[in-house]
Amino acid sequence: MSAAVAAPPAPAEVIPWELFKTKMDKAGLSEAAQGAFKLNYEQLVRGVTGLVPDRDIDSVQELPRLEALKASAEEGADIKACRRRCCRGCLHPADVPGLLPPACCADLLKQTAVLKLNGGLGTSMGLEKAKSLLEVKGGKTFLDLIAEQIKYTRQKYDSKVRFVLMNSFSTSADTKAYLRKSHSDLLEERDVELMQNMSCKVDAATLKPAEYSEHPDMEWCPPGHGDIYPSLLGSGMLDRLIDDGITYLFVSNSDNLGATLDLDLLAYFAGSDKGFMMEASGVCEREVSDKKGGHLARRKKDGRLMLRESAMCPDEDKSLFEDITLHKFFNTNNLWVNLRKLKATLDASDGVLQLPLIKNKKTVNPRDSSTPPVFQLETAMGSAIECFDDAGAVVVPRSRFAPVKTCNDLFALRSDAYKVTEESTVVLAAPSPPLIKLDDKHYKLVDQLEALAPEVPSLYHCKSLTVKGPVRFLAGVAIRGDVTLTNITETPVELRGRTFEDVSLEV
Repeated sequence: MSAAVAAPPAPAEVIPWELFKTKMDKAGLSEAAQGAFKLNYEQLVRGVTGLVPDRDIDSVQELPRLEALKASAEEGADIKACRRRCCRGCLHPADVPGLLPPACCADLLKQTAVLKLNGGLGTSMGLEKAKSLLEVKGGKTFLDLIAEQIKYTRQKYDSKVRFVLMNSFSTSADTKAYLRKSHSDLLEERDVELMQNMSCKVDAATLKPAEYSEHPDMEWCPPGHGDIYPSLLGSGMLDRLIDDGITYLFVSNSDNLGATLDLDLLAYFAGSDKGFMMEASGVCEREVSDKKGGHLARRKKDGRLMLRESAMCPDEDKSLFEDITLHKFFNTNNLWVNLRKLKATLDASDGVLQLPLIKNKKTVNPRDSSTPPVFQLETAMGSAIECFDDAGAVVVPRSRFAPVKTCNDLFALRSDAYKVTEESTVVLAAPSPPLIKLDDKHYKLVDQLEALAPEVPSLYHCKSLTVKGPVRFLAGVAIRGDVTLTNITETPVELRGRTFEDVSLEV
């Protein structure tokens, strides 16, 4: 996400809101979507930067840990409390502080919906369709694995947990076509699709709606995943879910293979009676590679938890933002929401959550730097943590955060270092996850990767693999320990039937 850019001072003439309203009315945007955009636009006009300096926050040093909660529950749990089609005790015995008496997994699942964010195209990996349709393991796409996880949970617990995909105008058609072919039973269900809204691009010079007659579609942009709240409200889905007895919503990115519906997290969230929780709520101990991700903090003025994204950090505080000993916990975008409390919070704020603005300055045609500059106004769904009086966060295992963001991730995932379980989850099979660094010049895009790695080598015993230059992997290659392979030419070198162990060499 690009750095926050200060807005120009508001022009002397008042920018008529009607210009935006007329445009959004014509596009059929709901009142909730328009209200959310209006809040962002008003912040832009007022010159709100959205920046949060370190002096305004306290770092979060301690949070509840899932492992400790599970241990406490197991010590006092009556494992016979839940035996109706369940194979284990449920995680909320009465003697664990803040939790409900024991209840059945099936009962909780009937009150639960799983929502996967599915609006991204994976353009950074060279994709032009919904990223969830990318094959990731054993001929399965992200969407296949997600759908099979839902079906497995339903069958095992005899409880029809609800399933929702939040699509964008860029991914809806492709996603539904794939579901129609491979999982038609899911597509036929009520409210399986929640459509993301569109947001007007704002002309950076005039603060009026951006215009681009060559490609009018480029006058619009995604509003960020904070749009989930106006989308739920404006579409009527929030009320329909509540009317159907759904109270708990688990939200995660479709490309995060670690973000499965965990019953321990569900039971803890239900028992806590919180309105919002970040993983069982998705917070992990930060690693060096995560230092640019949004982190949790506590706002000094009111003591509330908040999420500070990288675009919200002033330049002078970047070193503090990236200090993983100071800001220890980052947002995995796995969120749990109590829908009844969300509804009450929205009602109390006239249908618009007061999410902090994230401004991105781009050009109206992002592929043409000579076109007029625009502001894209976005929000992050994790920022809602500051909108609830009773929000919380839980530290979860690193395995809960396993997104596939690059071809390095995909290369490792397709190897024997990972396996697909009976539950259609992807788990580490190797002793430790391999660290992969492929040459971006030759492997950055999926089609490049597939051309150079038609057969992914064995990485079961690999600690790290660095590839410099074009190396084409064919059948029978194994990597063990720490290996660096270098090809100084531009012509791919083919490898077949070889084992490399703790070596750095030119091939």
